[in-house]
Amino acid sequence: MDLGDREKRMILIADCGSTKATWCLADRGRCIQTVCTGGINPYFQSEEEISEGISNELFPRLEADRQDIEAVYFYGAGCVYEKTEVVWHIIKRHTEAAVVEVHSDLLAAARGTCGESSGLVCVLGTGSNACFYDGQRIIQHVPSLGFILGDEGGGAVLGKLLVSDLLKDMMGGELKEKFLKQFNLTPAQIIDRVYRQPFPNRFLASLSPFLYQNLHEPAIRSLVLNSIKSFILRNLMKYDYRSYRANFVGSTAYYYKEILLEAAVETGIRIGTVCRSPMEGLLAYHGISG
Repeated sequence: MDLGDREKRMILIADCGSTKATWCLADRGRCIQTVCTGGINPYFQSEEEISEGISNELFPRLEADRQDIEAVYFYGAGCVYEKTEVVWHIIKRHTEAAVVEVHSDLLAAARGTCGESSGLVCVLGTGSNACFYDGQRIIQHVPSLGFILGDEGGGAVLGKLLVSDLLKDMMGGELKEKFLKQFNLTPAQIIDRVYRQPFPNRFLASLSPFLYQNLHEPAIRSLVLNSIKSFILRNLMKYDYRSYRANFVGSTAYYYKEILLEAAVETGIRIGTVCRSPMEGLLAYHGISG
């Protein structure tokens, strides 16, 4: 589809993470509205939960009738393999769009930072991911494996490491009490939220700001630095990192940019773009002006 065709269409572009989703409605090549909703991840939500969220949080606030939307480009966490089809059917159920495309959040990061150029692309948000992008598609990808088996450097893993160290008294009683008081939690409640309640990844990621607020503490700074280095060693260095700069997208990369740069120096990688969201680049990719 060329840019001329795109500009004639009312389209909806979604950048969806596990915690937050950003939707941009564009008309005649111009973004006319941005809506933020709760996150979407088909690995942690049922088809009914995703459908209900879109129906209740998105469309009542959208300044367009569903039948006027001609194309939907959805980029989301967990949208790989069979999960892509699940999300595609949900969107088709809620719109009359002739064109519906569902892609991973990693492709959103690639298109948002590299456009049509090749490069290394990383996501550091609630979860983490990395790939090599050839300017059109992702051609190398080490699986992220989620916050239990992977997601090194992501907000959920940072939260998990923080809670584990605090509850095992690895950081001293004063920091532990400060944490429990700030979040109004008990150790028993934390265990319940992680092992018995839905969306443990969101819960753990919601605790990670404590790390940012206390980076002056050597133990906390070391935790963040080592987790980001682990991401680089176990994911990014699987690609040709000597020939390409690594572009980063996501709240964790954005807020911990200083530590990310430190980790890059220690591991020998070169950093390119670091941005909180790929949406600006995605809009440009789809021929949309802000």
